[in-house]
Amino acid sequence: MSDIVLSVEVRERTGKGGSREVRRNGLVPGVLYGGDRDPVAITLKNNELVKAINSGKFLSQMITIDHKGETQTVLTRDVQFDPVRDFPLHVDFQRVNEDSVISVEVPVHFLNDEKAPGIKRGGVLNVVRHAIEVYSPAGSIPEAIEIDISHMNIGDSLHISEVTLPEGVTPTITDRDFTIATMQGSRAVIEDEASDEDETGEEAEVEDENESED
Repeated sequence: MSDIVLSVEVRERTGKGGSREVRRNGLVPGVLYGGDRDPVAITLKNNELVKAINSGKFLSQMITIDHKGETQTVLTRDVQFDPVRDFPLHVDFQRVNEDSVISVEVPVHFLNDEKAPGIKRGGVLNVVRHAIEVYSPAGSIPEAIEIDISHMNIGDSLHISEVTLPEGVTPTITDRDFTIATMQGSRAVIEDEASDEDETGEEAEVEDENESED
């Protein structure tokens, strides 16, 4: 059983009117679909749902839903929030099992940035993708994809081909070697290096002139 267990009730009335009625009663409407079974309209307790969302695992890990003692494992596919008060308005769940291969976005964590030559020189890591969409077994979705960037210098780019993904996990994008991050020099670093190059060039010109005079 997953870490998150939510109790649900089946609702008969659907549509906007049914959803408004559910919310007036302090509940959150939702839909359960997939798994070669018909979609089912459900309701969840608002406080239990908010607690699950705040756990940090609600969108990336399997969840167990319980309807009068009958349990199913699901994956959260969508959550709609009130744009002003930021509380959940509706949630969609997909039925899955541990072996179901599903597409999911997994956050990227960059490790050892303090050891990177580019950072030591005053560079900045430009994150192109904060998350990577992958195919993964529903029962072993990684909480994060960890990438060591201790080797990165200014001007370097990090591509998906350089990342070791967990076993059974593959990127959904396969037609190109997409960029995850780049190491960029700050303006001050670029100006300092340009100044050093100018000074070196001037010194070389002076040496050439002296040699010509001799």
